[in-house]
Amino acid sequence: MTLDNTWFSEPQPDSGTAFSLKISEKLHEEQSEFQKIEIYQTESFGKLMVIDGYIMLTDRDNFIYHEMMTHPVLFSHQNPENVLIIGGGDCGTLREVLKHDSVKCAQQVDIDERVTRLSEIHFPELCESNNDPRAELHFEDGINWVKHADDKSIDIIIVDSTDPIGPGEVLFSTEFYQNCRRILKDDGLVVQQSESPLLHFDTILSPMHDRMKQAGNPHTLTFTFPQCVYPSGWWSCTVGGMTTLTNFREEDALNKNFKTLYYNATIHKAATALPEFMKSLTD
Repeated sequence: MTLDNTWFSEPQPDSGTAFSLKISEKLHEEQSEFQKIEIYQTESFGKLMVIDGYIMLTDRDNFIYHEMMTHPVLFSHQNPENVLIIGGGDCGTLREVLKHDSVKCAQQVDIDERVTRLSEIHFPELCESNNDPRAELHFEDGINWVKHADDKSIDIIIVDSTDPIGPGEVLFSTEFYQNCRRILKDDGLVVQQSESPLLHFDTILSPMHDRMKQAGNPHTLTFTFPQCVYPSGWWSCTVGGMTTLTNFREEDALNKNFKTLYYNATIHKAATALPEFMKSLTD
């Protein structure tokens, strides 16, 4: 939605809020086989990608989301070698995963190839690892991919999904988490973006913990982080696994051999601290 052709605004009718960015021009618009994709140049946040009217990412702040979707869960695993990314067509999550030397194979499964091809043009820094020999890009339905993947073949699943609306709703279901658990190794972990703690605690975040546990992940843990372009400006991701998640490879995180802009070992620990209204999520 645009206002006077100079602002892009994403309203949230349920919460009575909206987030807006002043735009200087529209760079691209197309209706792919699956969704409407728009790319704008903004005045203060660089380029902006919008899918079906919802903000996906901007140049200025996407690093927070991509780093928090990857490094906490990878440093929570003792030896992540095989990583599966469901969604994540902009390839920012893939780039962060491949910063870890232990990773031997990172498969990204996104249904819409156009998101990736447009990202290569407009967000090339996010796609700089697409030609890494460890990377495999698959343009297929991620839900079906998980259904047919081999048992106990994956160390980490990262569900870099859209909101739980329409077809994306299945990615938040107990059945999907059960399939994820089946293809994960015994020490494997699944992480998924879990929306805004402020706006979606009762409808998405808390039920996600319950469904992950019902699917065979007795331990769950939520990380929270700022993300100003998403509803409320406060976002989260939730991890599920069969062993405690509060321990992580802190020394490796402290001495990581790659650059990040947001994530570090202190952020890792701080992001697990929960406000009082979220204490019910504590194992």
